[in-house]
Amino acid sequence: MTRFRCLLFDLDGTLVDSRADIILSVNLMLGELQLPQQADDRILRFVGEGARLLVERALAAASMHAPGEREIDRALEVFRRHYRLHLLDQTRPYPEVEETILELAHMPLAVVTNKPYDFTVELLEGLKLSRHFTAVIGGDSLSVRKPAPDPLLEAARRCNQPPENCLMIGDTRIDIEAGRAAGITTCGFTAGFRGREELEAAGADLLIDRFGQLREIAGL
Repeated sequence: MTRFRCLLFDLDGTLVDSRADIILSVNLMLGELQLPQQADDRILRFVGEGARLLVERALAAASMHAPGEREIDRALEVFRRHYRLHLLDQTRPYPEVEETILELAHMPLAVVTNKPYDFTVELLEGLKLSRHFTAVIGGDSLSVRKPAPDPLLEAARRCNQPPENCLMIGDTRIDIEAGRAAGITTCGFTAGFRGREELEAAGADLLIDRFGQLREIAGL
C-alpha cells in the first residue's frame, strides 16, 4: 500500500461538498430561462462530466426535449454567471480533508476535475486549498476530460510520477473509469455525491468512507 508516491483528487464530491451551490445555480439558471426547477437529487445525478453536460441535462429534464446547441450555449452562459456568484456560499471541504492533505504534503498532490478550470482555481483559492497542489487540471484544460485517461496522465506528468505510482481518489464511476484507462489505481470516496454502490459497480480498487483513511493507504 505504500507504493503510492502521488495522489490525484477529484474535486466536487471528493475534496469539497459543493452540492448546495451547484443545485442553487442550476435552479437559478432554469428560473431565469422560465423553466421549472428540478429536485436536488435529480440535479446531482447530472453532475460529474463537466458544466456543459450538467446544463444540457438540466435543460432536457426541465423542458422535456433535447436542447439544441444554441440553447445550451445560452443556458451555459446563464449558469456560469450564477455559479460564479454562489460557488463559495456553502461549499466547504469534507471533514478531515484539510488535516489529511497537510499530512500528505511529503508527496505531490493534484486535482483532476471536470469542473471548468477557472471555477476550480477560484474555489480552491477561496477555501485556501490551492497551495497544497502541485497540479490542477480542469475539465477544459485539455481537449478531452474524464473518463478519458489524458487528464490523469497529464497530472501525473506534472507531478513527475509514472501512473503506477499514483492513486486516483474520486466519488463517481467517471473517476474510476478514468483511473482504469490510465493504468492508475483507484480509490472511491463513498461519502461523496454517488455513494458506495456506483463505485463498487465501477470496479474501484479501494474504498474509503472517511477522507482520513487515506493516511493509512499512504502508509502514514
